[in-house]
Amino acid sequence: MDPLGAPSQFVDVYMLPSWGDSCEDELSSDAAQEAFQEDTLRSPFLYNKDINGKLVLWKGNVAIFMLSGPDLKEDLQKLKGCRTGEAKLTKGFNLAARFIIHTVGPKYKSRYRTAAESSLYSCYRNVLQLAKEQSMSSVAFFVINSAKRGYLLEDATHIALCTVRRFLEIRGETIEKVVFAVSELEEATYQKLLPLYFPRSLKEESKSLPSLPADIGSAEGEPVVPERQIRISEKPGASEDNREEEDEGLGVDVSFIGSLAFARMEGDIDKQRNLVLQGQLSEAALQKQHQRSYNRWLCQARSEDLSDIASLKALYQTGVDNCGRTVMVVVGRNIPVTLIDMDKVQEEFEGCLFCSPNISFKGLNVDKVHQLFSAISPEQINFPPFVLEYDARENGPYYMS
Repeated sequence: MDPLGAPSQFVDVYMLPSWGDSCEDELSSDAAQEAFQEDTLRSPFLYNKDINGKLVLWKGNVAIFMLSGPDLKEDLQKLKGCRTGEAKLTKGFNLAARFIIHTVGPKYKSRYRTAAESSLYSCYRNVLQLAKEQSMSSVAFFVINSAKRGYLLEDATHIALCTVRRFLEIRGETIEKVVFAVSELEEATYQKLLPLYFPRSLKEESKSLPSLPADIGSAEGEPVVPERQIRISEKPGASEDNREEEDEGLGVDVSFIGSLAFARMEGDIDKQRNLVLQGQLSEAALQKQHQRSYNRWLCQARSEDLSDIASLKALYQTGVDNCGRTVMVVVGRNIPVTLIDMDKVQEEFEGCLFCSPNISFKGLNVDKVHQLFSAISPEQINFPPFVLEYDARENGPYYMS
């Protein structure tokens, strides 16, 4: 308590002039404001009279530890430390305040600039959030960074003002006053930068726009590091053109899926297989599972290097059969049978149509090319010329009826 007749050592925040009171708006009429908005590029920090009314810039000495009394030191020991960027609460004790919020600013090194900026943002952001959670109507900051920690005053002030501005815009409805308590050396920097983030008129907003830094952070004022941003896409790996396409099975290029591991994640495969064996999956679920398996194998096939197989000139893709299935032409003459496990080949091609007099498969064998027409339309077959010539020599020419 102050001695009788002595000037008070405490300042009533509600008696201090707000930042908005220090400048009269030169465009006060509605018509002038409307014309200004239409003809002028607006700042990302718009002129806002209500927010300016909450802000106070005060020059004076901050003596928290001297005036709060010895109990504060005992309370601080119970906090068990405070990491950089954190905010912790103690009672106000002998101060004219309910609480004191403590935070630790970062050390600044040029090679760790990003970490320092993020930590300083967290200091201001966490203090404001804690004040809001404790239903505080006013909160006062002295400059968190210091010359001892190597943080340049102007760089730190940009982060402080941007963070407070964004918080008041988004979550500051219950906070009535925010005070920046500065020393005589710090006052000039705050006077210089405050109009950038808290313009007091539309004219000052326009005038301050070119002086804003290129990086003004995220929507909440947090410094942004592009290479650390997490980008979530509806279809990971897809180009912009493909994102507008609907997934309609074979009509969609799904080759990009295999390029990202998390894009191939599925449910419990063993559980699905058990349901299949038990006959408990619906027809739609079975069809979806089949399509998913097909897409997975298709992606794997497209990512494989098949140049060695292509060089054999033994495998060709032609049209489709009567059921819409892809027709593949296998030229047995060019297959290195001595290097291939033919039993394995027979298992893979079971259920296929083959025209080969020399190799016996478990599939359905036909003796002549034209016998394939029972399952495949002639216009869908595009054999290499030497295959047709061989068939004509062995089986005679075929004439369309």
